[in-house]
Amino acid sequence: MPSLLRIRRPVLPRRRDLGVSAVRRLDECLNEAAIRLAATGIEAPRREARLLMGHWLGRDPATLLGVQAELVSALGPYFDLVARRARHEPLSHLVGRREFWSLSFEVSNQVLDPRPDSEVLVESVLKIFTQKTGALSLLDLGTGSGCLNLSVLHERSEATGIGVDVSGAALEIANRNARNLSLSSRVAFVRGEWGAALSGSFDAILANPPYIPTSHIMGLAPDVVDFDPHLALDGGMDGLDCFRALAEDTRRLLAPGGKAFFEIGDGQEGAVAEILQVAALNVVDQIADLAGCTRCLIAQAH
Repeated sequence: MPSLLRIRRPVLPRRRDLGVSAVRRLDECLNEAAIRLAATGIEAPRREARLLMGHWLGRDPATLLGVQAELVSALGPYFDLVARRARHEPLSHLVGRREFWSLSFEVSNQVLDPRPDSEVLVESVLKIFTQKTGALSLLDLGTGSGCLNLSVLHERSEATGIGVDVSGAALEIANRNARNLSLSSRVAFVRGEWGAALSGSFDAILANPPYIPTSHIMGLAPDVVDFDPHLALDGGMDGLDCFRALAEDTRRLLAPGGKAFFEIGDGQEGAVAEILQVAALNVVDQIADLAGCTRCLIAQAH
């Protein structure tokens, strides 16, 4: 889940004559794109202009550094991408990919865009369940793109996993990501509400549920509120509804000696720990994200 960043929606400048039908030098196009992106508050506009150009041309963006005297034409599609990014549509949606755990994941507006802060869940699982642990069974509740489950499976060749999501569109993307990472033989995806449709037990259960209070949704950054699915953001009045819903399933499905890993919002550690305690789960560790905020709670059965 994204942090609660309140950012004013950009006021787009009047569209300039971009000469999209003319033949132009490639570096002139990049400069024009960077100016337009900077005008609407996009960070690192020159970098993003190159990334979009690399995507449009099918090239490594690193090859677009420095003087680019090459002449290009039919620029309409490129500047359409620039205009969409200037409206704060996520770059990952424009190129269809997002890097997470140094892996490439397909994303769209049907799944939550993976954030670097969520990597603390993957890192925590790998630290506790090392190669020496042996076979490892994973359950990812609210799997979305599958990035959490698949990242762990990529690092642990002896592991198998199940991902659950209520969204059929999200599961289609997760399945494609598994195929693209050659992990389909070790993972299955199930449509359902949290763990209600499952039985058995799992060594590690991961969950990155919606945890943004409903009243805070419209105050999120434009690239979040306008383009991430609200189903993956809205945690109810206090942001804790989904923790209440999945706590019992987590306890029921956790293997003896197993651990559960929950991503939480800023300042939610106490309230979530109380919810888990009611379900006979004790929080045994808290892991901070890149900004130093508690982002992952690790729990086990009483």
